[in-house]
Amino acid sequence: MAHLEPYLSSFELKNPYRGATHPVEGRRWQLLWLISLGWTIKEAAKVIGINYDYAKEIVKGYNQQGEIAILRKKLPPKKRPSHALLNTLQLEELHLSLKGESPDGGRGERAQSCIMDCPKNRETKSR
Repeated sequence: MAHLEPYLSSFELKNPYRGATHPVEGRRWQLLWLISLGWTIKEAAKVIGINYDYAKEIVKGYNQQGEIAILRKKLPPKKRPSHALLNTLQLEELHLSLKGESPDGGRGERAQSCIMDCPKNRETKSR
């Protein structure tokens, strides 16, 4: 049986599980509630349909940080990879050129033409 720090009782763990508005948070609370009732991490994870290793991370986070660890965290916005074929200006030009109807019927020739006409790609094309 897994150990849970006594931040909340079983009864107190059941309330956020039942009242969760987001399914991810709801499953996390349900996992903790089931473990507080004597279930193993493996059993609880299987019943609620989450990976065992992920369930262990939830328990570990709860034991270290309490309720804060269970709340859904917003991830920072993804940055464009540094190895992108187009820089920001070229990407904006591509978006502008692709607005409207496609004369080729949407086969991608227009996008390919725009990408190949970018200065960076002209050098590669001429080699």
